[in-house]
Amino acid sequence: MNRKIPFSEGELRVLETLPKFFGHDQKIRSTPVSSRENVNAMYFEKHPYWFPVPSDYGIIVPGVYNDTLGRGGVEGVTDVFGVEWEFIESAGGSIVRPGEPFMKNANEWRDLIKIPDVDAWDWAGAAEATKIDQRFSTQVSMINGFWFERLISFMDFAPAAVALIDEDQQDAVKALFEAMTDLAIKVIDKLFYYWPTLDGINIHDDWAAQKAPFFSMNTAYEMFVPYMKAVTDHIHAKGRYATLHSCGRGESRVQAFIDAGWDGWDLQGMNDTAKLWEDFGDKISISIVPEEFDPDATGKDEQYRRGQEFARRFSVPGKYGTISNYGFNMLTEAFTEGVYVESRKIYSK
Repeated sequence: MNRKIPFSEGELRVLETLPKFFGHDQKIRSTPVSSRENVNAMYFEKHPYWFPVPSDYGIIVPGVYNDTLGRGGVEGVTDVFGVEWEFIESAGGSIVRPGEPFMKNANEWRDLIKIPDVDAWDWAGAAEATKIDQRFSTQVSMINGFWFERLISFMDFAPAAVALIDEDQQDAVKALFEAMTDLAIKVIDKLFYYWPTLDGINIHDDWAAQKAPFFSMNTAYEMFVPYMKAVTDHIHAKGRYATLHSCGRGESRVQAFIDAGWDGWDLQGMNDTAKLWEDFGDKISISIVPEEFDPDATGKDEQYRRGQEFARRFSVPGKYGTISNYGFNMLTEAFTEGVYVESRKIYSK
């Protein structure tokens, strides 16, 4: 792909403004390539045309996934396994309905959990209801995932965490994760068939709390990495990229994410995102949270300058990253324009 196209002020011309995306207008500008091409160049070649921002992406969560394997909406949902999800307004999301866990011991899973037949789901109807804007690099966000978050939904958090290290339950957990991995691959194949212009798959699996991971690195490699790697290998074989949404302070687990085959990690700001990019940005795309500032108390010229500084620091061919959604307060029009202009100049050299 030819990146020697010099920057022109005409690229900033707004062609269309779409509804807000993570709190900001999603503007289509007269860029030399589409946002989709830019993001794909970042993931597949580690050399985009400009530093990607959240508005370069498209995210879909088809109802066929959200109402069967996800967490439903404000009305709540009973998923395909029979787990009841209840919407909590104050949290803005759903949790498993409090009470008796679906499963008390991992060894019970074969008796309690029936692996669904994904062929029976209305994929065609879902594809008709959910369209992709091909100007953006679009991922399906697979909330609740297939591994630790799924185990938590079956057992509640503490029993699920214990099951990972209990010798009497570990083999059962591994067998369950193998079955969930096979299910994930079948679902992903359906997604690629019915949404052929999908560029990536984003899977959620939280590994940490605010201060530290939930489990050791040894547990990560024994209980999770092989199953994640099977899924990311499958996604790569289809010519797409695979990203992981994993909340909490999981920075000490980044090597496990890399070895599991993830192309990108969508992480929260309690991690040192800049340091992670410096140390690992040649191996995995890090979602970088910009240095915080108050947009209401910061002039547009200063916001633009901050965007330029961000671009100068992080626009490095051969390393890759994006700006995190968790920095959405700083993603003002002036800041993102500074990032765009400066990074375009850098990447076109």
